[in-house]
Amino acid sequence: MYKAILFDLDGTLLNTLDDLNESMNKVLTENGYKEQTKDETRRFVGNGVRKLVERSLPGESAEFYDKIEAQFKECYAKNMRNKTAPYEGIEELLKALKERQVRVGVVSNKFDGAVKSLCKEIFGEYTQVAVGERAGVRKKPAPDSVLAAIDELGVKKEETIYAGDSDVDIETAKNAGIKSIGVTWGFRDRELLISCGADFLADRAEDILKIVCG
Repeated sequence: MYKAILFDLDGTLLNTLDDLNESMNKVLTENGYKEQTKDETRRFVGNGVRKLVERSLPGESAEFYDKIEAQFKECYAKNMRNKTAPYEGIEELLKALKERQVRVGVVSNKFDGAVKSLCKEIFGEYTQVAVGERAGVRKKPAPDSVLAAIDELGVKKEETIYAGDSDVDIETAKNAGIKSIGVTWGFRDRELLISCGADFLADRAEDILKIVCG
């Protein structure tokens, strides 16, 4: 049995795709660019806002990316609760983990203010730590934020497992020296998670409870 689990946020705990896509499209159209599809947004997310912007508008200058990134963060902060909701079974999973005294944290490449706000508003008491992208801290797949969250939860690495929906998450867990769960309902497909070497796969939220608690 693990004493703690860390989750990715987008594509793992929350289906954020509609709000991400609509916020990006608002910024794109306001700057004279065509909208992108939800599938494009799905493929572009996972490495932080800057990468989302760069992948959406390749070949532009750093100054231009600075402007678009700031506009997106402002727009998304106002619209990130329009359609975003937990995936099926997630709230029940978090409740069950709390009942079993498993500590829960969130480590995401989404900007820190949004991570903390969404976790507080949607999950409340069920998440003890919420960490997002911050200045001066390397993003996933670097292990920095995961290791900091483990320390904050007061557990050991071998007592902790990380769950996420992408290759970035599996690589992050490997870099941190902990086991990983690849969730198949998110923004990447099952085959990718297998090829990246996920230690476990979860097709439903309840599968995570079995993996964590035995």
